[in-house]
Amino acid sequence: MSALNSSSLKNISFVRPEYFFISGFSGIPFINYYYVLVFIYIIAVFGNSFVVVMIISDRSLHTPKYLGIFNLALADIGETNALIPNLIKTFLFDSQYISYDACLANMFFVFFFSSVQALTLVVLAYDRFIAICLPLRYHAIVSNSVMSVVLIGVWTLCTALNSTTVALITRLSFCKTSVVKSYFCDYGPVYTLACNDNTVNSVMAKLCTTLFVYVPLIAIGVSYLVILLALSKITTWTGRLKALKTCISHLLVVGVFLLPIMSTYISAYITMSPHPNSRIINSLLSNSIPPTLNPIIYVLSTKEFKVLILKMLKKRSSVRPQVSAK
Repeated sequence: MSALNSSSLKNISFVRPEYFFISGFSGIPFINYYYVLVFIYIIAVFGNSFVVVMIISDRSLHTPKYLGIFNLALADIGETNALIPNLIKTFLFDSQYISYDACLANMFFVFFFSSVQALTLVVLAYDRFIAICLPLRYHAIVSNSVMSVVLIGVWTLCTALNSTTVALITRLSFCKTSVVKSYFCDYGPVYTLACNDNTVNSVMAKLCTTLFVYVPLIAIGVSYLVILLALSKITTWTGRLKALKTCISHLLVVGVFLLPIMSTYISAYITMSPHPNSRIINSLLSNSIPPTLNPIIYVLSTKEFKVLILKMLKKRSSVRPQVSAK
């Protein structure tokens, strides 16, 4: 009888709030300059869309490397649309409330596209590793079909892990508060609000952090250590620089994506209790800046993109005199 009473009390006390309150921007200086987010959104969406269209339209870019870049651009577009419109809406309409279901959806898509970005960078690092260390076997090991299968595996893994992680939120009871101390429905700040046991959620959070932050960082680091060893065996500096140039765009994108994330985790371990605003600002930058800079980096530092853009400009300049002559 006592067991029945305790289970009924648990059911009665289970609270699922109708709304969460996103309090992340409270007390942050200069936050009124939110219109910068509009420019970030426009540049990220149009820049990555431009990269996607270029890769689709030009058959010379239908290679394993550019399949990876195509995948990264899609993930950048997805994350930008999952995150920034909600932030703009918060500022424009002074609405910091988000419904329970919308919160879970926002949580899933932000982390899903972010994890796709991280694993795609690992795939691109592997591509550069094979291209430099095993150049004669590159086309045998890395083909379009192999790259497509790997990228489908990336999307499948990210879908499975993130959907499971977010679904576990539904088992939590929020009987104390519904104030989320972040700028979106961040997983950690949400599950720590729960009144009941959140051990499983904590384990999943650590698992996802390991798989989508630490493992990519280690894998990319090891890949480039081996690449540097391979470059040291090339006798001429010209040959070394030529091979290294093919990695510059990827290294810049990796730095832009992983360094802000790693600095957030490192500061948390060093200071143990970092200021919430510093964590929020750093996290916002790590989620919004990479999708903006990635297309700029690839277009400006990749020879194939430059050649394609020059061809497009020449075609337009040759068409204009003919039109004027008519």
